[in-house]
Amino acid sequence: MRRFWLGVAAVATLTACSDGNPFAPEEEVDPPAVIPPPTVPEELKGNLKSFTYDKANEKLVIRGVSLDDTPFSAEYRRRPNLDRAGYHAYTAQDGSLDRHYTAYVKEIDGTRASVVLSGGQFGYYFGGSAYERDGGFEPPAVGKDSGMVTYAGRYVGLLNIAGDGGDLLPVEPGTSASVTSRQAAEVTGRVIVNADFADNSVNGRVYGRRAVDADQRLQSLDLAPADIATNGTFTGEVSQGPNEIKGTYGGLFGGKDAAVVAGTLYAKDHIEGVENEEERGMFVLNQCGTANADALCTQPNP
Repeated sequence: MRRFWLGVAAVATLTACSDGNPFAPEEEVDPPAVIPPPTVPEELKGNLKSFTYDKANEKLVIRGVSLDDTPFSAEYRRRPNLDRAGYHAYTAQDGSLDRHYTAYVKEIDGTRASVVLSGGQFGYYFGGSAYERDGGFEPPAVGKDSGMVTYAGRYVGLLNIAGDGGDLLPVEPGTSASVTSRQAAEVTGRVIVNADFADNSVNGRVYGRRAVDADQRLQSLDLAPADIATNGTFTGEVSQGPNEIKGTYGGLFGGKDAAVVAGTLYAKDHIEGVENEEERGMFVLNQCGTANADALCTQPNP
């Protein structure tokens, strides 16, 4: 009789602790959505595989760009005299008859971008750009009167046109210019990016553009409206008017409440009076209204 009463007690306890059939199958729960990691479109990456930037020690490593140095990974030399509007400059040239490269990089709160370009040699040039962040995508809260965010700051770009050559290693007197390397020309400007996190869209403009070496004003580039993906990235068209597509841009948001945006662009046939020109540029911007917002945030949109 003892074993019988123990069994009854166990069943009674099990029944008392359960709201239903303890042997019923568990309800299936859908797995969480998989958010893909950020990637850079091939047109923007170009020849650049990846980059590593140590901001504290001012070290930039470029991987994959051809003929910049002996190893696949090349540590570029810091060149403060080539800095432009808060973007740090680095260059590489293995020898006086080797190809010269210029790179720019900037990082804000773990969100960064870099662009690199050779000035051309033997009729060809190499280059590319990339952007990345530490951590995931943290968009700002969206409410009845919130969700629209503006980013503003400076832009820097590189052209496949010869610059002033001030960073080139000297060659032997009498060396033919047809075999020497060129140094890429630089472009500066301003950027405004507007993002709507309520309907997940972004657009902007690069304006006030100037070719530094020629001291020439350049036409603005529009960043056409594009979608913001679930991982906080975006890709769209660069244009100079609704029907004048000139290239591609892309980027990502980083930091708490998407406090930073980093992006790059590729454009071609976009400078009047110049043939076969191509430009690779970048921007890393603080969100307007934050402590480190650029002074451009107080100015009206162009």
